Amino acid sequence: MGNITAYIILIVAVVLGTAANGFAKGAQGFTLLIPSVLTAITIVGCMYTLSLVMKTIPVGITYASFAGLCIIATTIVGMYKFNQIPDFYTTIGLALIIAGVLIVNLLGKAN
Repeated sequence: MGNITAYIILIVAVVLGTAANGFAKGAQGFTLLIPSVLTAITIVGCMYTLSLVMKTIPVGITYASFAGLCIIATTIVGMYKFNQIPDFYTTIGLALIIAGVLIVNLLGKAN
């Protein structure tokens, strides 16, 4: 698989990971059946897609990219779905995470 395909699959992993986080919040400590099942399904799908990406992109870059993008996406979901607005310092931290993901992917080299 080529790098572009790997990054497209990485985006799918981020979407699944973000969905899993949203479903986990809605599962209320895994006390509600449907959100709990959806959490489990999306986590398994997320891990599967990450494993595909790791065939092409080094594991450290894959996971750093996934984690950073998933944090940003989950924060956005939290803002819209749960009305959890980040404060000033959290916003700075999120900007640094975005910068880190960009640096790792655009300037970093790992073999």
